[in-house]
Amino acid sequence: MTVHLNYQDTGGEGTPLIVVHGLLGNADNWRSHVKQWQQARRVVAVDLRNHGRSPHAEGMSYREMADDLLALMDRLRIDRAHLLGHSMGGKVVISLARQAPERVASLIVADIAPQAYGHGHDAVFAALRNLERGKPENRREADALLAEHVQERAVRLFLATNLERGEEGGLQLRLGLDQIEAGYTDIMQAPAGEAPFEGATLVLRGGQSHYVPDSALPRLREILPNARVETLDNAGHWLHAEQPEAFQNAVNEFLSSLAE
Repeated sequence: MTVHLNYQDTGGEGTPLIVVHGLLGNADNWRSHVKQWQQARRVVAVDLRNHGRSPHAEGMSYREMADDLLALMDRLRIDRAHLLGHSMGGKVVISLARQAPERVASLIVADIAPQAYGHGHDAVFAALRNLERGKPENRREADALLAEHVQERAVRLFLATNLERGEEGGLQLRLGLDQIEAGYTDIMQAPAGEAPFEGATLVLRGGQSHYVPDSALPRLREILPNARVETLDNAGHWLHAEQPEAFQNAVNEFLSSLAE
């Protein structure tokens, strides 16, 4: 069963750009980029199921998440769109593109390869559970609880974007954490779909990230045969946050090169 995704829609003319966040992210993470892109086109930023302000639901397979996104496009009467996805969101948009290529004007995949990955979020889940139990009153207390399991301040700041003020005061997570943890094995799998997506594709990878190594490129080109691969130097996995200007420029140049 599909989930009615929460979204932010700038309005505007032309083929829309739909932006899809990664694991434990949300549409708000893309606010500064959306502000730039909306000057040239309609932008729709989404919260995937169990993230942001979207409903919580069992199931985190890429087929399910791609179906959610396709249902949103139908609801907004978007026939075709440029799809941009980061990390887990990249696998979601690849899945949609493989299953419904006629709905995809182009694909932009940020720092993820169309392959399975090993488990690597144990400390992050432990930190979020610690936060749940600790019931912090403010962001300073929340950061201290996260820091018991996550040393990197940048990661803690990212996780803290999932906090909101509860009805009874104090901060709480706006994540379907139970459902995300239950579906974590599916999240680590390769994208859904059988056929390659042969449309225009840009793959951006961080020069300091290990998510899209050169060894992943042959398989990537099997699934995305027309992909242009660009590396952003001095950027890790969160390349859109670490090198925002270079990321903007690469996306804008790619979209400008396409015949709308």
